[in-house]
Amino acid sequence: MKTYGIGEVAKMMDLSVEAIRYYDHAGLLPFVKRDSGGRRRFTDDNVQLMRMILDLKRAGVPIKEIAYFVSWRMDGDDSLDQRYDFLDQHEKVLEQQISQLEDSLAYLRFKKWYYKTAAAAGTESIHLLPDSKQVDPQTYREYQQLRQAGHSAEALGNKEQD
Repeated sequence: MKTYGIGEVAKMMDLSVEAIRYYDHAGLLPFVKRDSGGRRRFTDDNVQLMRMILDLKRAGVPIKEIAYFVSWRMDGDDSLDQRYDFLDQHEKVLEQQISQLEDSLAYLRFKKWYYKTAAAAGTESIHLLPDSKQVDPQTYREYQQLRQAGHSAEALGNKEQD
């Protein structure tokens, strides 16, 4: 079975050696064996689990909770339901975060279009109610009509495209 040193794994995972050592000290790598010289030796399975650990971390799962997941994996089949429930719960949280980010991105793209068209007109007042700083509801409707007509939000906000 092929094994990898910590430096090789660091390159594969685009991590620092120090980060891998941190994960080990945090209890996330109890599955990694050591050679006679005390150096960590990673298998392909270890690298695959490291990818899952990093995906959980990117999803915002705290290190302590990732350690629980890893310990359940070490328990074997007795923890299959726990692991499934854990991933199911974090999937729902991540989907909610993605939805919120998509909403934020949609608003940002609207505002780019808003400022692009205002700059082209030389004034923001084209989007405002008369004698106010309040955005005219017609501005939102105009943007939505453009979107419904097939214009992408990215293109609408891009200064190079009209």
